[in-house]
Amino acid sequence: MTANVLFAGRADGWPTYEPLLKAELARRGVEADLRTGFAPEDVDYIVYAPSGPVSDFTPFTRLKAVLSMWAGVEKIVPVVPASVPLTRMVDSGLEQGMTEWVAGHTLRYHLGMDLHIRGLNGRWHRHVPPLAKDRHVTVLGLGALGTAAAKALAALGFQVTGWSRTQKEIEGITCHAGPEGLKAALRQAEIVILLLPDTPATENTLNAETLALLPKGAKVINPGRGPLIDDAALLAALDSGQVGHATLDVFRVEPLPPEHPYWAHPNVTVTPHIASETRESTAAEVIAENIRRAEAGEPLLHLVDRSLGY
Repeated sequence: MTANVLFAGRADGWPTYEPLLKAELARRGVEADLRTGFAPEDVDYIVYAPSGPVSDFTPFTRLKAVLSMWAGVEKIVPVVPASVPLTRMVDSGLEQGMTEWVAGHTLRYHLGMDLHIRGLNGRWHRHVPPLAKDRHVTVLGLGALGTAAAKALAALGFQVTGWSRTQKEIEGITCHAGPEGLKAALRQAEIVILLLPDTPATENTLNAETLALLPKGAKVINPGRGPLIDDAALLAALDSGQVGHATLDVFRVEPLPPEHPYWAHPNVTVTPHIASETRESTAAEVIAENIRRAEAGEPLLHLVDRSLGY
């Protein structure tokens, strides 16, 4: 039986995804009709992004699964019926891109590179950084992306602490969990990296109270989600010197409004949500594999737990 697969991502992504998805489905022996348009009642699978054309799932009465093209699903969970399995995007390209971005900015802070990039103004000022083994780095969030980043940083020699909602065991990483574990993870975090999902439980994870736990002058890196940080509290911590610098890739409102104080703050680096993007070639592999699994009655990869929101 042929599976009808609706591509409901951005229109400009279709020319790239079409041949990749067809090739990956064929490689797995899945008979599929892949299009950008079907009668809703004929659709078996939706390859979905919130930026695409589908906003109402009610007419899709025979859906077997919705396959998100995004890693974050906070905007997707509320609109996909609870009776329909929903998967999120976890792929090797996304992990690799995030790991590279996180490692780059961690090393930038560790080595004090901003001082030299901005210029010494004729002063021969020698500041020798410690070795990575003497630098404490904390990763908040130990999902696929957080775990990959934490392992990469540990491989570079950093003392890496991780924190998650539930206890994890990861070789080479000191893992904490729960409210008390968060405090322990932050108290030694010279560099703290946020890779948590956006849920009611994670909003304002970094706030006035938790920022005060950091060693004075700690650096903050947020490629996760904008709402993880209380913006007013971070700005106050930057002004007081409690936080030495913040590199922020995600924000509550995007694009970040021109009048937002982050733009002009001397101790903030703004990057325009570029830490990692879904790579079409590796994403197509994950999507095709989940369609194969669904057709074969096997468990789906990266199934969203709606009670947790990710």
